[in-house]
Amino acid sequence: MYIPHFFTLLFIFSLQTMAQELPFSSIPAAPQDYTAGNSISRMIQGLGFRYHWATEGLRAEDLEYRPTKEAQSTLGTLQHIYSLTKTILNAAKNEASKRPAPSPPENLEALRVATLKDLQQAATLFLNYSKDEIEELNIIFEREGKKSRFPVWNLINGPIADALNHTGQVVSFRRTSGNPIPKGVNVFLGVKN
Repeated sequence: MYIPHFFTLLFIFSLQTMAQELPFSSIPAAPQDYTAGNSISRMIQGLGFRYHWATEGLRAEDLEYRPTKEAQSTLGTLQHIYSLTKTILNAAKNEASKRPAPSPPENLEALRVATLKDLQQAATLFLNYSKDEIEELNIIFEREGKKSRFPVWNLINGPIADALNHTGQVVSFRRTSGNPIPKGVNVFLGVKN
């Protein structure tokens, strides 16, 4: 009896440790100056912070929740956010986002980890780019061998804004399904008290 109890505790501890290691449990200190790169990076960090806490502690009934039968479920919304973060990361790497997009993970933890790691990588890339390097970036979509290119500025009003909007939906959906975000999350300061 003692051994299985030990493994249960070890499993719970491992999950808690993994959850603590996910990016964006807080927002890093702000840069000293304002540049295009660190401004985009900060927007991505803000998205990562909101997403981190919007998805922390979701239950099966939260993932299944949808406001109407025609609406997308919370899980479907999270999978859409994942595809938006892939576009953000691909733009940061100046690589094409292929259409149709690859299927997102179906498991919540795998989905959270992949989304947050992609946002972390994109934020880091933008933070380190010079003005000239950013001017060379594009949002590139590839479908059936044909590529279309858009300025990287479209990330702000496109995928970043869309992902923020959908993250807000997740917050609303989980509140409606009886599981509001953890207390103490301060999106203005980018910390959890």
